[in-house]
Amino acid sequence: MTVKLTAAQKITILNADDVFSIMQQVLLREKKIDRDKEHFWLVCLSASNQILMVELIGLGSMTSVVVEPMDVFSFALQKRAAKIIMVHNHPSGRLNPSKADELLTEKMMAIGVFLQLPVIDHLIISEKDFYSFEVSGLLAMIAASTRIDLTFKHYDAYNKRLEDHRKRTARTLLQNGINIKTIIKATRLTKEEVEELLPKKNKKTSSSKSGSKPK
Repeated sequence: MTVKLTAAQKITILNADDVFSIMQQVLLREKKIDRDKEHFWLVCLSASNQILMVELIGLGSMTSVVVEPMDVFSFALQKRAAKIIMVHNHPSGRLNPSKADELLTEKMMAIGVFLQLPVIDHLIISEKDFYSFEVSGLLAMIAASTRIDLTFKHYDAYNKRLEDHRKRTARTLLQNGINIKTIIKATRLTKEEVEELLPKKNKKTSSSKSGSKPK
């Protein structure tokens, strides 16, 4: 459900205090019985950090709320947001993030990186105060230690290491006089890749052998 904001509330966000000033007002607009339930909001921002939209993604119980990545990012993409901030409340007033809060943040950040729609903060709020993952440094810690990589950078790095290993093996075999056909079979490199590893004088010999015979 899209939260109605006044023109004055569609501000340019400079820091976590700005986010809280808006979201505190949004929370306090709720009836007391609803403020005792966990809400999860999505704040969509433009490239210049202006608020485009605040969307209520989920309304849960006193201790939890279910959030699906599809719901979060579908709204943000429809609104053509450049970045997003996640906000949820703790009715108990205790603002320290739970392990579930950290895992959710890690998952959403990984998806955001893949979609090039970064999660720049996650706020936990009460009626009086807030906790910012970005300000506390927890957001940076999660980014640095995440186990989730949807960009395949780890896969690409693995392939690069494997290719380097194959070339080192091929170079060693060449130095030991093993013929190129055997090296290709052992390393799965192409004939051209193996020949590139030959010393320059051997390259010329190899090229002349593979060339056409004079008429």
